[in-house]
Amino acid sequence: MQLDIDFVRDQFPAFEEPSLAGQAFFENAGGSYTCKPVIDRLTRFYHQRKVQPYAPYAAAQLAGAEMDEARTRLAQLMGVDTDEVSFGPSTTQNTYVLAQAFRQWLNPGDAIIVTNQDHEANTGPWRRLADEGIEVREWQIDPETGKLDTDKLENLLDDDVRLVCFPHCSNVVGEINPVAEISARAHAAGAFVCVDGVSYAPHGLPDVGAMGADIYLFSSYKTYGPHQGIMVMRRALGMTLPNQGHYFNADSLYKRFTPAGPDHAQIAACAGMADYVEALADHHGVAHFGPTERGVAVHNLMRDHENRLLQPVLDFAASRNSVRLLGPTEAENRAPTVALACEKSGEALAAALAEHGIMAGGGDFYAVRALQAQGIDPDKGVLRLSFVHYTSQAEIDKLLSALESVL
Repeated sequence: MQLDIDFVRDQFPAFEEPSLAGQAFFENAGGSYTCKPVIDRLTRFYHQRKVQPYAPYAAAQLAGAEMDEARTRLAQLMGVDTDEVSFGPSTTQNTYVLAQAFRQWLNPGDAIIVTNQDHEANTGPWRRLADEGIEVREWQIDPETGKLDTDKLENLLDDDVRLVCFPHCSNVVGEINPVAEISARAHAAGAFVCVDGVSYAPHGLPDVGAMGADIYLFSSYKTYGPHQGIMVMRRALGMTLPNQGHYFNADSLYKRFTPAGPDHAQIAACAGMADYVEALADHHGVAHFGPTERGVAVHNLMRDHENRLLQPVLDFAASRNSVRLLGPTEAENRAPTVALACEKSGEALAAALAEHGIMAGGGDFYAVRALQAQGIDPDKGVLRLSFVHYTSQAEIDKLLSALESVL
């Protein structure tokens, strides 16, 4: 079975927008187009339900029910309990709040492990715990390949380690890290695991329950939804860490780590993300599966389509002596997030591509440590070409033609 790309693109109004006609979008790692079910739900909420939710009148009841629906259905897709899913203003903010909880829970002499492969959001807040006497150990990438070697993690794990933080996949290296294996190794050493899924989740919501992560973070505005941070916090850890919300919400798992009060309308609109996954499942004949299995099936459809489109891009980059491709050269174990280091700056190359109708990005993408570790000047940055399952073969052809001219 292959993904029906025409059906997929029909679900995204951006592909019918006249102002975007003739342009191919290759900066999806910075934020995806929004699917129609999310737009429809957001519009309906602002028109009909923009009241304080859960109050005893009809509009408030509908508002609260839709917010609950978003949490319930996303939890089912990811194989976790409903109250293990919470919403915050952004993934960066969610991570910061989590770091404050660990700041209270950890003791001087305890250790945490971070990587230099991460976006700064999942490394900076944790590194600041060193100010409280927490030992911060860095799991370093290979400077040539950008890879995180799991055997090197073993050398960092001991009885003092309480937490291991790493990305499901880097936003510049692109390689998919083996979350289940890393989680098992960390748990065997008595440590919890925090996974930054921001760069992976756009390529199919993962079965978090099966992977074993204690915390899984991602951003709905990169998974076809509104600008929210979504966090899976497994109960065993969530009810152990100190409450960061209002004291009277301490018994509510999904409220313990969201003190900022996320946007009600955007939470409700996130149910549209589940609508979209269900629509794909129905159209491709896998709607008879259970919710989590449907999520896995749709995830696999997305990944298979992306891999077919990605390999020619990797082959093109690998064939150019003037280009350094970060991360693996094979599509199978990486996301379609392709960072290229060239003589010209990333921003200059992105500007040149824009003249050919290619919307791409250039810079450091908040992955300064990862670029420096690979010998790349962050001020010069990289050109990043990122796409998702709604990208078409015609857009890939357009990209390769434009790259040929620009490079």
